Amino acid sequence: MHSVAMPRWLVSGAPRPAAPKLYCFAQGGGSAAEYLRWARDLPGAEIHAVQLPGRGSRLNEPVFTSMAPLVEGLLAHVPLGAAPYAFFGHSLGSLIAYEVTRALREADRPLPARLVVSGYPAPHLPRTSQELHTLPDAELIETVSRTHGGIPEEVLASAELRELAALALRADYQVLETYSWRAGEPLSLPITVFGGRADHVTDEQLQAWQELTTGEVTVQQFPGGHFYLREQPAPVLRSLAGALRSVRTKERSAPC
Repeated sequence: MHSVAMPRWLVSGAPRPAAPKLYCFAQGGGSAAEYLRWARDLPGAEIHAVQLPGRGSRLNEPVFTSMAPLVEGLLAHVPLGAAPYAFFGHSLGSLIAYEVTRALREADRPLPARLVVSGYPAPHLPRTSQELHTLPDAELIETVSRTHGGIPEEVLASAELRELAALALRADYQVLETYSWRAGEPLSLPITVFGGRADHVTDEQLQAWQELTTGEVTVQQFPGGHFYLREQPAPVLRSLAGALRSVRTKERSAPC
């Protein structure tokens, strides 16, 4: 039953029945806890952070290593569709949120009112082939830390924490590096695209999300690198709050 499975998959903030639900999808190797902290700074949203197996409270569960079963698991166990709701994803989380949205459409289930993606190129663009998920633990963590940053110093300093981090990172990079975009009809919902001005993801790659929906696309870049949303969170959360206000407005203005 959904009521049994939901707590494993979601870490949720305080109930806010009058606010839209925001489902947050973490970056590669990330945990739901980081996005749950937004609950106090986004009073206009009810936060539900997705917790994938292999991290946090699900540390001992088998990880997903490819996109299709990951999406199938989410759709089977997370009761998405209680309007109004929106998705937010950062980095790999953007790709997961996008594919979950496409799967919901294929299943003829209610879609999010808005998709907010962050720090990730439009997924139909050509990608450089990489196989970071095949690297030894130490090299994997060092490469990810050097390329993207974002791995806390306390993790880098602890052999035990590095081992745990490598488990989640390896699984998530395998999902990413074995992913193949499938051509299909564009979405019909609005997409908000965030990025860091100093990130390796270019403005052109962010703008290309416009090719994946017939809805309105807004692209906004902030000071900082790949983890710009940690460096200066206040302006990011203000922009996110603005996007969610439009979700509420659309829902309230709909005819009875």
